[in-house]
Amino acid sequence: MHKKKVLMKGNEAIAESAIIAGCRYYFGYPITPQNEIPAYMSWRMPQVGGVFLQSESELAAINMVFGASAAGARVMTSTSSPGISLMMEGISYIASAELPCVIVNMMRGGPGLGNIAPAQSDYFQSTKGGGHGDYRLIVLAGNSVQEMANLTVEAFDLADYYRNPVLLLGDGILGQMSEPLILPEPPANKKLPPKDWALTGAKGRKKNVIRTLWLHPENKLELHNVNLYKKYEKIKKELLKYETYLIDDAEIVLIAYGTSSRAAKSVINKLRDENIKVGLIRPITLWPFPEKIINNIANSKRKFLVIEMSMGQMVEDVKLAVAEKSPVYFLGRAGGWIPNEETIIKKIKEIK
Repeated sequence: MHKKKVLMKGNEAIAESAIIAGCRYYFGYPITPQNEIPAYMSWRMPQVGGVFLQSESELAAINMVFGASAAGARVMTSTSSPGISLMMEGISYIASAELPCVIVNMMRGGPGLGNIAPAQSDYFQSTKGGGHGDYRLIVLAGNSVQEMANLTVEAFDLADYYRNPVLLLGDGILGQMSEPLILPEPPANKKLPPKDWALTGAKGRKKNVIRTLWLHPENKLELHNVNLYKKYEKIKKELLKYETYLIDDAEIVLIAYGTSSRAAKSVINKLRDENIKVGLIRPITLWPFPEKIINNIANSKRKFLVIEMSMGQMVEDVKLAVAEKSPVYFLGRAGGWIPNEETIIKKIKEIK
């Protein structure tokens, strides 16, 4: 039982929560601002009988994840923006093979090498596939050390339940800041499907085959894509996480996730004291995206303001969800800057 609060960095909380969730294989390559995750795993994994391996590159790390997952193991890797780009081919293979794993991306400023400051400019890459082919990742985004820890444990169950890679999306602030948290409990014996597809040897049973190459001409690859998308539609119906705050009477609804949502929520309380009715929708699943709640409250008297640490990526999904029922505005900072309260308040008063 983990009832006592402890002070931990976000990166370390994610690492320890992965171990609590039963992760016993970690493969990764160092890149700032997530280096505490591999450093922590290099210390803790041997203590719990697990395997830590620093790979020669991000490409190698994601293919090691493929191998461990194919054998039925709970496995994780972590990196930051340019590292995720290098992993994209392997992630496409893992999604096609329907293998469960957890991938952590602590975003940094880009494009290119950019810098090591926090950003949210990997939204497109995370939610629209990122690699080649038609596939989807489940994408989870918390806004505190506690929530990132809780989502880490949940990510492993979701990956196993849907046989799909889960991407845990944070940024340099969430990774580097320290907050008190109660470490999550181990997964509560949830009924998960057996891993009877895993490559664990074929003595006494028909051999399993895991592949992503479909060369037969009888529409086998198309059928595979159709079946994948049936699964993705099931995920969209069953898995939606978001927080709402004072939206019932809000004239302006802020939409923000992760670090940006912390400043947004603080602004709401201040503006309510000035009788400016502002609310918040905070997506926690970035895919599937909570489009229904946004569409349901959109009307001609209500305005939306999307706040991101990017040049405007989630704003496109918000516009699709609103479906022209309300005006949608955008406030973004890029390259490692965070929208502060003063900037947000100024923008709200401009559009009011």
